[in-house]
Amino acid sequence: MANANDRTNQIESDLSLEFLRVVEQAAIACAHTMGQGNRHLSDQAAVEAMRREMDTVPIDGTIVIGEGERDEAPMLFIGERVGMAQQPALAGRTFDEVDIAVDPLEGTNLCATGGPNAIAVLAASEQGGLLHAPDLHMEKLVVGPSSKHVVDLDAPVRDNLRAVAQSLGRQVDELAVVVLDRPRHESLIAEIRATGARIRLIGDGDLSAGIAAAVAGSGVHAVMGTGGAPEGVLTAAAMRCLNGEIFARLVVATPEDEARCRAMGITDFKKIYKAADLACGKHIIFAATGVTDGALMRGVRFFGDGIRTSSVIMQTDPHRIRFIDSIQVYPGPSVKIRF
Repeated sequence: MANANDRTNQIESDLSLEFLRVVEQAAIACAHTMGQGNRHLSDQAAVEAMRREMDTVPIDGTIVIGEGERDEAPMLFIGERVGMAQQPALAGRTFDEVDIAVDPLEGTNLCATGGPNAIAVLAASEQGGLLHAPDLHMEKLVVGPSSKHVVDLDAPVRDNLRAVAQSLGRQVDELAVVVLDRPRHESLIAEIRATGARIRLIGDGDLSAGIAAAVAGSGVHAVMGTGGAPEGVLTAAAMRCLNGEIFARLVVATPEDEARCRAMGITDFKKIYKAADLACGKHIIFAATGVTDGALMRGVRFFGDGIRTSSVIMQTDPHRIRFIDSIQVYPGPSVKIRF
């Protein structure tokens, strides 16, 4: 795949607040279903709200990483065209051509059960700026800026954790490593515990954990294990903005997996990807809104006169990170704003 930095295509508009609106509305929609125990309903609410809001953004957008292919959930499908350019009434107008990766509800089980760290998230770039990753598993190692030059995906766990600890000026037993609680990680968990490092097992949400690993003071120092490849691309977009790093390799286990990779232009099945490979665009935008309370963002809060959301918007050009607390106020003469 050509590097997006070699292309003449650029994003001319600052779309960050437009995409903030998209993830806010997706988060609000699925937050209404929180704790109802119906992950399909939560996912559907997020997808429908995100699609509806995306079509009001002034772009000619293409979904390059959709959501729901593997688990047959509602989805914004790969190749779907979104944005105002799709409106017949606006035919002939020129809009920025944008590739978009989405996860309308990262942590569907977390939302359905009221667990922490469910988010609505998307990443965007100029055309060609995001890897078209198949919906397979991916080996991942995510660390923050201080540790990104001292670890290796193929190094023994003990060596990586010692290197991370040294780079942070800590002891290994002071590290907190996030791992998805899956049977496939039984051996990895044992290796981490043998070093003395502490483990946070999570049921879902390795994207949220990856973001936390790149933010000083979050209490997360590394993410290890195998998760979804689409989430890996979204994590890479965040790492580009946060100066952290992801090391990743696709898990290609069957001829069917190989065929899915080749269909997306991937032929090197052993390649170790870094953030600049997975999200190579010059103009990266990453937007996320909390659905349930998490380490970096609070969940959606409903009160009598409105709705409060907590979001993060990150960009590479210009390079900035904004944590945004928004209150959407219901109309009325006696509205009270609560802080």
